[in-house]
Amino acid sequence: MKISKQSRRDGKTLFNACRVNGVLDDNRVRQALTAVVQSKPRGHLATLSHFHRLVKLDIARRTALVESAVPLLADFQNDVKANLARKYGAGLSVSFAVNPALIGGLRIKVGSDVLDGSVANRLQALADSI
Repeated sequence: MKISKQSRRDGKTLFNACRVNGVLDDNRVRQALTAVVQSKPRGHLATLSHFHRLVKLDIARRTALVESAVPLLADFQNDVKANLARKYGAGLSVSFAVNPALIGGLRIKVGSDVLDGSVANRLQALADSI
């Protein structure tokens, strides 16, 4: 579906109205959706489609996955959370996973950013350079 400029503007305005201190507020999102669905302004489906896209991107930007070869100690997990919060801001949801294929080190994914300090990645880079 082609989205008009006006629907994009309306979706972005709706999205910005749902943010509190730079973080998306779930209750405001629900209220905004309810208000738009009930009033059904012209082009509301395109507006909601763009709004949905913006919300999905924001959720991805606020979700971090930290992978390591072995389970991390609680103190180290807290340090990683603090460093990620400092870099990406408050409201970041961090989850930890064990991936033995990494051999060692960490791989951190936040939205579209990937910070890969794993041994497997370094070995792959070495193999690619040879």
